[in-house]
Amino acid sequence: MPPQKKPKSCTKGPSLAQQADRHRLYELSVQYAQSEIEFIDDTFKKLRGRRPKLLREDFCGTANVACEWVRQRKTHRAIGVDIDGEVLDWGREHNLSQLPEAARKRIRLLQANVLEVETEPPDAISAMNFSYWLFKDRKQLKHYFQRVREALAEDGVCFLDAYGGYDSFRDIVEEREIDAGFTYIWEQAKYEPISGGLICHIHFAFPDGSRLDRAFSYDWRLWTLPEIRELLEEVGFSKVTVYWQGWDENGEADGIFKQVHEGEADAGWICYLTAEK
Repeated sequence: MPPQKKPKSCTKGPSLAQQADRHRLYELSVQYAQSEIEFIDDTFKKLRGRRPKLLREDFCGTANVACEWVRQRKTHRAIGVDIDGEVLDWGREHNLSQLPEAARKRIRLLQANVLEVETEPPDAISAMNFSYWLFKDRKQLKHYFQRVREALAEDGVCFLDAYGGYDSFRDIVEEREIDAGFTYIWEQAKYEPISGGLICHIHFAFPDGSRLDRAFSYDWRLWTLPEIRELLEEVGFSKVTVYWQGWDENGEADGIFKQVHEGEADAGWICYLTAEK
């Protein structure tokens, strides 16, 4: 009598989506901390003739950028501000814990509202990944910019990013393969032209067919560059400059941002802005 085959187990292990950490996926697919701080460091030097030392990262989330900042140079210090305690705790556990002890002493995370927080005057304040777009009316965004200007050192610089193009006004889904082995999915679920309201979601898909839907959701206003520049100037910033991202020979974004006076009518573009106190 031949040996009996063991019955196949009906129990499956957790899917890749169930095992995934949404914060780590975000860092891998959205944030480019190293290039971001290089832009801040080099641009500040060009504008002010010295290297910045103290960076305040508003809407810092997991404090990935703040951690990379203090890792870059022993003279660097950072303040991270975010209203979400859960994401700050994640950052402490997964990012700050990876820093040498000396570097950890040069970073401070604050759970606070960026409209109310009081900090030591930083050389630079960054608000990246379009995070300030959560301020959906003109009065509120102007107030935030005013608070930023007041908080900066005397020769301080505010660093922002923005995106646009004719695709930004559409309900659209875009996918991008990430080298770490998953797919990043950006969904602009709803654009409302009267208010400028924009609802967006980030999803992640995995090789086993599982998905992490709406890992992050955003309720923003799609601010245009003229609106942003005008508000920065209204609160007293002396000079506002736009840095436009270029394209490589394959038509892909090259990650190089150059100062421009005129942009291009692309389907989708990303830029940095500096606002000098």
